[in-house]
Amino acid sequence: MPCGTTGESPTLSHDEHKRVVELVIETARGRLAVLAGTGSNSTSEAIDLTTHAKKAGATGALVVNPYYNKPTQEGLYRHFRAVAEAVDIPIILYNIAGRTAVNVETDTLARIVRDCPNVVGVKEASGSLDQMTQVILACGPDFSVLSGDDNITLPLMSVGGRGVISVIANLVPRETAEMTHAALAGDWKQARDLHLKLFPLSRAMFLETNPIPVKEALAMMGKLAEPEFRLPMCGLGEANRPRLRAVLASLGLVKG
Repeated sequence: MPCGTTGESPTLSHDEHKRVVELVIETARGRLAVLAGTGSNSTSEAIDLTTHAKKAGATGALVVNPYYNKPTQEGLYRHFRAVAEAVDIPIILYNIAGRTAVNVETDTLARIVRDCPNVVGVKEASGSLDQMTQVILACGPDFSVLSGDDNITLPLMSVGGRGVISVIANLVPRETAEMTHAALAGDWKQARDLHLKLFPLSRAMFLETNPIPVKEALAMMGKLAEPEFRLPMCGLGEANRPRLRAVLASLGLVKG
């Protein structure tokens, strides 16, 4: 999933954004699905990025709510419909009012799904299990509702969610996959055990704004040479560094 929030997509130039998507597709070599982040607060830019992702060979696109503009529900509908009509690859909406200042209301989402057959799912980061349940009921069994927050993945899956677009999977991919697969298979005990094991890590990823903690964690684990950020993002505060390391150590991801 290149060019999402964790990839600091807001600070990429358009050329950089497109090259990142191309590199991920080239590296994947068809072995797994590549869902490219292609949203923008400009509909024309979102269409351009999504069209490029299709031409580059992406499996689908993740399209976030237009941010800053604060469009009406009608504006949201027209925006997502324009993007969906411009390409024929599957599209997943990314509903995150906390970063965009606007919520895609359930009636609006159901209207988009009805009128745009290639809108096949939503990454729900509203934090509201009530809203997510409404979406599952309104959009039908073929529509995929995915968690946008690791700490609520299992609760969402217990009422019909299909999985998660995850932050902690960058750190613990196997355990994250095992938890979601267990839930999909109805093995709720295994899923719950893994959820509880990973819960402190999910919480630690919000010690500061994502992607600061996850990049710092990767560096602590030796997965990156050093954590690098583009302003206005910056490194983890010194007070939170031992707290993050302690959580990683409790999972055996670093030495205590």
